[in-house]
This record gives sequence, structure tokens and C-alpha cells, in this order.
Amino acid sequence: TLHAIIKAAGKVHSDSMRSYLIYMGVRLVEMKRILKPTGSIYLHCDDTAGAWLKTAMDAVFGADLYRNEITWKRSSQKGTRGKRRSYARTSDRILFYSDGTLETPMTMPDEMPEFPHSDGRGQYRAVTPLLADATLHASPRYEWRGMNPEHGWRASRDNLQELADQNRIHWTASGRPYRKQYRNEYAGVPISADWSDIPIASRKERTGYRTQKPLALLERIIAASSNEGDMVLDPFCGCATACVAAEQLERQWAGIDVSPMAAILVRSRLRREVGMFWQGAHREDVPQRTDLGPIPAYNSKENRERLYGRQGGYCNGCQTHFTPRNLAVDHIVPQSKGGGHHIDNLQLLCPACNSTKGSGSHAALIAKLVDEGIRR
Repeated sequence: TLHAIIKAAGKVHSDSMRSYLIYMGVRLVEMKRILKPTGSIYLHCDDTAGAWLKTAMDAVFGADLYRNEITWKRSSQKGTRGKRRSYARTSDRILFYSDGTLETPMTMPDEMPEFPHSDGRGQYRAVTPLLADATLHASPRYEWRGMNPEHGWRASRDNLQELADQNRIHWTASGRPYRKQYRNEYAGVPISADWSDIPIASRKERTGYRTQKPLALLERIIAASSNEGDMVLDPFCGCATACVAAEQLERQWAGIDVSPMAAILVRSRLRREVGMFWQGAHREDVPQRTDLGPIPAYNSKENRERLYGRQGGYCNGCQTHFTPRNLAVDHIVPQSKGGGHHIDNLQLLCPACNSTKGSGSHAALIAKLVDEGIRR
């Protein structure tokens, strides 16, 4: 499925979009492998690649784990007046996938709502009408305190009586009941998927990194989808915003980036924002997995026999049948890009496919074979 999406992107959009999805696809597959069953993944993108990344994530993580497309309004409208070819781009997308629960963050509106009424418990406002109206269906119908409304009630008889016993019903002058909401119980409103309350990184916060995100954005994401002590991974950590947010929220964390500058920024930002004595581990090698047990030599007879049986004797590239001696053991994720020798990262390819793949990704090999009409 992922390959079909990558192929479609090349035909519908551009070769550069196809290359980008190949690049991202390999990494999304690895994120799927290490994500714990109740974990969450957030992918930040703009509207250029957003639709393609959404379908790619559906293919990798499963459409049933899609939760939201968060819209982050990062700036106010800009640009000159007059004729334009498009609307101003002021927002980014954040794709959210999870099989866990979300600790819904709450926010206070710009102004506290008015609480015009009061009783012995304090100030309150009338919020939820308890009489159903014509737009509601399947509303419970019963008589209560001499009232039997035409369209029923918005609460069961027991719940309605409980509200009355607790003096939580406000009666209007016309005799209509509403539920009371007290000022001291008002915690704000649940945050929706439209985030317009977090501006871009302030001048004080900026590090000079071009795609820097504001700390408040990462703090909201991490606080909502993890608990203290949980692990947070940012595989494109850049200027370390996610790392700083995770450290301040007392999470474990790891950051990965191809730029050597990232390690310098991580260390300097954490020492500046967390404490001058902060110490962390910086590795330039590719850590090896420790959860797989003893691993035989990748080209061992044992691996070749298992792979030949698993693939049915077919090349995992062109899908042509060969005898065992005509197939070579290949690393699906190349060793140069961190691929290990475990059999889950191995496959058998014919000499032609093995030569074509070289040190590239398996997704790139398949895309080329499809383009050349060798594989459907």
C-alpha cells in the first residue's frame, strides 16, 4: 500500500514528492516498529505534502489509529493586498495517530464568561437547557414536577432529580430549567484541533534554526500524550525544542538529527534552559538493537534457508523465481543507514535487483522496477 501511495505521488504531484515520500516512508516504518502499543505519534507538516503524508501514515500505522489533523495557526495573515493566486498560508498541519488515551488539555478563554446569578454556593451561570427541543431525537419523555414537555428532557429522571436535590437547576422567569455552572468550578474549555493560541517562537526563544517550533507547542503535545517518566523520541530534533520540553516535563527523551549542529544546539539549549550542570549522552555511531538475542552472520546458511522458504524462492525485488545459489542476501535498510543483521532486515535479491538497489532503500528499488515495467 505504501508503495502504491509513493507511486501515485510521482504521477500526480512530482518526482520530488515521490522521493520525499520514499525518504519519509522508511522512517515511518521504523517509528511504527518502536512505538509502544499505547504510544502516540505526531507529524508536523505544511499543506504541500500534508495530504500525501496522511495517506502514508494511514498505510503504516493504520487508518483506525488516526485521531486528528491539528491545525496550528503559526502567524497572522501576511502579504500585499490586491490580486493573489492563493490565500495567505498562516497555518501548519500536525497529524496525530494513537492507540492510547489523550489527557485533553484545558485552556482559559481570553475573558472569563459572566456568572450573573448567585446562591448560597456562589456565583453561577445557566448553561445547559434541560428541556429538549424539536431538533433532538430519542429524548426521554416523562412527567416531572408537573411538567411533561412536548419534546422530552435532556436528562434522565434520576439525573434530573439529582440536580434538583443538589440545587443545581436554575429556573428562568418563564419557568424553563437550566443546569447551573459555578464560577469556582469553571476550569476552561477543552482544546480543539484548531490551535490559534500559540504564536511562533519569540525573539528570546529563537536559536536561528529556520524551522524552529515554539516551546509551548511541544509542551502541549508532550503533556497531552505522555506521563512523567515516559519516553519521548524526536527523530528530527533540529534545535532541540522537543528535547527541552520533554526534559522540563520530566520525561525521558532521545533526539536524532543528521546535522552535527543539532548536537551543539541540544547541549547549549538544555544547559541554558534546564541548568548549567545538565549532562547528556551524545552518540555519533548507530546504536545496535539489544532486544533480538544472538544474531547469526547475515549471510549464514541458516538465514539463507529461512529467507528462501519465507520468499518461496522468489526475488524480493522483481518477483522472479530463482534457485538458492542465484539469490544474494541483502539488507533492506542498508548498513550505511543503520540497518542491522537481524533477519527481519534481510531479504534475498537476484544479482540484477541487488545491483540496482545498491545502498538505496527497498522502496526506491520497487519504485524503479515498477517504472521500468519489471514489477507491477
